[in-house]
Amino acid sequence: MTRRRALITGGSRGIGAAIALALAEAGHAVAVHCRTGVEQARAVVESLPGNGHVVVTGDIADPDAVSAFVRETVSSLGGIDVLVNNAAVYFHQPIGSTSYVDWQDAWRRMLDVNVHGTANVTWCVADHLLNRADGPAGARIINIGSRGAYRGEPDAPAYGASKAAVHSFTQSIAVALAPHGIAVAGVAPGFVNTELASGMLAGPEGDAIRAQSPFGRVATPAEVASAVAWLASPGAQWASGSIVDLNGASYLR
Repeated sequence: MTRRRALITGGSRGIGAAIALALAEAGHAVAVHCRTGVEQARAVVESLPGNGHVVVTGDIADPDAVSAFVRETVSSLGGIDVLVNNAAVYFHQPIGSTSYVDWQDAWRRMLDVNVHGTANVTWCVADHLLNRADGPAGARIINIGSRGAYRGEPDAPAYGASKAAVHSFTQSIAVALAPHGIAVAGVAPGFVNTELASGMLAGPEGDAIRAQSPFGRVATPAEVASAVAWLASPGAQWASGSIVDLNGASYLR
C-alpha cells in the first residue's frame, strides 16, 4: 500500500499533537498545522516516527489562508488521504456576566474558527480528493466535536453550539461524499487532560470534573487519538456518518 498522508489542523499541542503521533505510528506522513505556534509544531514534527512530516501554517478563520495551507500540504506530501479537523477555539462567556460586545466577539470568533474553518478546510481537501489523478476512494475526513454539543456548555454556549454544528456538518458531508468512497466521521470527547485544561483540573473544580465519569478521571489525549487513528484506518469505512462518544460514560445519550 502506498504510504498515506494526513493533515491535522491545530496539531501543535494537546489532542492534535497526540493525533499526529498516532497517525505517524500507523505509517502516515503527517502535516501538522498551526496558526502561530510554529516552534511547537516543529517540535511535534521532530518527535514523530518516520520521515517526510511537515509544518503548515495559517489562520483557519481566513478562507484564503485555508486554501493556501491545503495547497502547501498537497505539494509537500504529494497529496492528502486523511484530514483531521481538530483546530478550535474556546471562550468562557457566561450569559449575564459577559458584555454585549464580548458576547458578539466570542460568537463570531468561535463560529469563524470552529464551524467556517472546519467547513472551508473540508471543502478544499474534498476538492483535491475529487480531482486528483488516483481518485478519492479510501480517503477519510474526521472531525473533532465535543460532548458539550449534547450535554450543553452553560459557560460557553457558543462553543457548544459550534460543536453541534460540526457534528451535523460531519453527517451531512458523510452522505454527500460516500458515493465517492470517502468516509467521514467525528468524535465527541468530554474533558481531556490537555495543557489548556490542566489548570482547571488542578484547581478546586478538578475533583468535580473527574467525578463526572464513573472511572473517576478524564481522558488522555492519546485515548482520543487512538479513536481517530482507527477511524482513519481502512477497516473503519462503515463508521462513516457516526459521531463516536469519548467521555468515559460521563454523558449517555
